[in-house]
Amino acid sequence: MLAFTNADEKQSPTVIGAGCKIHGDIKSDLTVQIHGTVRGDITASVVVIGRGGHVIGDIFTDTLFLHGDLSGSATVDTANIFGNARMSGTLTYKTLNITNNTELECKLAKRKDKQDE
Repeated sequence: MLAFTNADEKQSPTVIGAGCKIHGDIKSDLTVQIHGTVRGDITASVVVIGRGGHVIGDIFTDTLFLHGDLSGSATVDTANIFGNARMSGTLTYKTLNITNNTELECKLAKRKDKQDE
């Protein structure tokens, strides 16, 4: 059975399933989950790149959960990078959480709030 979001439910995430390939930018006020491949920029409140997920582009989000691959830059408030995750590009963050076995080949840049300057 398929599940659909009704007009009263405005919290459903955008999910790019395994095997799906998207060419283009994604913009959402909510969560975007990537389990397939996206070639384009992603702007969302929360971005989850699952194991097997691959993004080629830039990410702009409050919270990033990276389990898969990111080839591009990410500008985030909080980055959660998990084992087996891979990233190249620049990660600009306020808070960074990294678990073991992560393959980061990126530049790390700590974001500063205006009050910190």
